[in-house]
Amino acid sequence: MTESRAHDAIDAVWRIESARLIAGLTRITGDVGLAEDLAQDALVAALERWPQSGIPDNPGAWLMATAKHRAIDQLRRGKMLDRKHEQLGHDIQADRDARLPDLDAAIDDHIGDDLLRLMFIACHPVLSTEARVALTLRLLGGLTTDEIARAFLVPESTVAQRIVRAKRTLREARVPFEVPRGTELTARLASVLEVIYLVFNEGYSATAGDEWVRPALCDDALRLARILAELVPDEPEVHGLVALLEIQASRLRARVGPGGEPILLADQDRSRWDQLLVRRGLAALERAEQLAGALGPYALQAAIAACHARARTSEETDWTRITALYDALAQLTQSPVVNVNRAVAYTMAFGPAAGLEIADALQSEPVLATYHLLPTVRGDFLFKLGRFEEAQAEFERAAGLTRNARERDLLRTRAAACARGPTP
Repeated sequence: MTESRAHDAIDAVWRIESARLIAGLTRITGDVGLAEDLAQDALVAALERWPQSGIPDNPGAWLMATAKHRAIDQLRRGKMLDRKHEQLGHDIQADRDARLPDLDAAIDDHIGDDLLRLMFIACHPVLSTEARVALTLRLLGGLTTDEIARAFLVPESTVAQRIVRAKRTLREARVPFEVPRGTELTARLASVLEVIYLVFNEGYSATAGDEWVRPALCDDALRLARILAELVPDEPEVHGLVALLEIQASRLRARVGPGGEPILLADQDRSRWDQLLVRRGLAALERAEQLAGALGPYALQAAIAACHARARTSEETDWTRITALYDALAQLTQSPVVNVNRAVAYTMAFGPAAGLEIADALQSEPVLATYHLLPTVRGDFLFKLGRFEEAQAEFERAAGLTRNARERDLLRTRAAACARGPTP
């Protein structure tokens, strides 16, 4: 095997194995920062040895065994061996004598619980939202600091600092490596779902940069959501989130034109929607509906996405049903952003005057002062009402607020169309 092919193989193995490796090491050490350092040491060892010796039959077990050996060596050097560490030392020695498949089986005994605990640690509310996103992608997504920085268009040093500070905060707060119980579980699970949702949304509709979508981030978020659904199969909102992401991801290929330009939902070629993802999303939504007495915010959004997925053409979309779902979502979340989308649904169901009435009432919301989609939808409603000069001003304002180059071009095109009159 050439060194280049070996490194590609190691990179693939790392993406698959890193989360469970760090999770298992965190259970052993009680320190997520130390666990990641040990996992990185094992990766370095693999990069040094595997190009010559070849990829082991069980690379995950090899990495775990190597990291455990480094852990016990570090503990010995620090003279920190207590009875627990001595027992770990005996376990490591036994591991050296055991066959790798047996070691892997021992690791797998804990892997589900360990991954779930790692998710709750990475998304702990003691951390800022930005830190939770960065740490989750680092520990559970297997992304490098550079990859995270490029995905969110921030300097690599900024992401590195967020991760370092996050690990230090977790250590100083002595956050336990455990799954929360009782009433705490609901709040903590909401934090995990929020992080996965934010990662997906950044991929689905990038807030800045030259690309309209970043599919790799959507893939990472969807993978994490699917794992979470397997680990907590009785939580309806987890299945609601999976349903939402599956259905939204089904449209990714149709959201971008040949030149990278955005294609809005009504103009998309629905034959390009991934029907496998649609079916998976509808099945997850059905599971959420079976488990829930009343749908939560993610399941409600999934139900809205399902209305679009079931419509063979844009004209067949059940907008009346969508307005009812948005009414329920707005009442549940009290979110101004949800009401922006609700205004669009009302326009499609009852005409642009109905949507404009909702949008106008949102203009005094402080959180929407720099939210480019509010003037975007107002511009659309005003255009449909024949108020072209006002529409042009709204599109130009929205273009000045967005940080995404593709979206800015689209908005400027729509502003120019207003000057030409009724032809969009």
